[in-house]
Amino acid sequence: MERYTIADFNRDFSDDDACLEWLKNHLYPNGIFCQRCGQVTKHHKISTRRSYSCDICGHHVHPTSGTIFEHSPTPLKLWFHAIYLMSSTRCGISAKQIERETGVTYKTAWRMFHQIRSLLQEDNEPTSGEFEVDETYIGGKNKPGKRGRGAGGKTPVFGVVQRKGKVSASIPSSLKTSAVIPLIKERVLPESMVYTDEFPTYDYLKEHGFKHKRIHHKSKVWVVGDVHTNTIEGFWSLLKRGINGVYHAVSQKHLQSYINEYSFRYNHRGDERHMFKTILAQITTS
Repeated sequence: MERYTIADFNRDFSDDDACLEWLKNHLYPNGIFCQRCGQVTKHHKISTRRSYSCDICGHHVHPTSGTIFEHSPTPLKLWFHAIYLMSSTRCGISAKQIERETGVTYKTAWRMFHQIRSLLQEDNEPTSGEFEVDETYIGGKNKPGKRGRGAGGKTPVFGVVQRKGKVSASIPSSLKTSAVIPLIKERVLPESMVYTDEFPTYDYLKEHGFKHKRIHHKSKVWVVGDVHTNTIEGFWSLLKRGINGVYHAVSQKHLQSYINEYSFRYNHRGDERHMFKTILAQITTS
């Protein structure tokens, strides 16, 4: 499939009405059910509002209600353009770039930026297979003489990735076994194989019903047959390069949303040529 280009975008979403029509068709694929009429009825666009009116009773339906567009005075065309911009790069873009590309104020660009990122959350059901589990640290600076886990006030991030599958990453309450095991159980079914390094937190995985093999990085060993954590470490590398290269630094308050964005991109890496449509499909009413 060919990449979805800016020319394709401008053809499909030429103005606000085209964006609203797409949103209506996405949210009501089987037609709009009129609550007053008690059935699916034909609706027509109201020229002065972001709404559609029932042809029979005149009841209005607002497709933007409950979405990230609700109550926003920013034209839908600019919202969709910002989504296109955020979908068009592997590493993401900054709110400053949205400001430059769309012409909105930085305050508006920042709000759009975080609202769009809020769409990039997924609930992954637990499954079986082969998984890699690891932790990393983001932010802060190493103090002189201090290295390794937790040095320099960095924020811990915990991740689980299924080999050739999806990744799930979050900021844990701690890296103790009592905090980490529930996060693993959210993604991994019992009897699955879990690969880790030698971090003591993972000592009790077998007691919780998982098969467990570990690689000993302290001994400068990185791969022994199928035992390694290269997949999850590769994701950490993507995440850190993206944050350092595009955003330079992020606050702990917003870090999880950045993690969600990069997890979403990783999990939908096969959709790169039409990532814009993948993100659009995340738009639902609350």
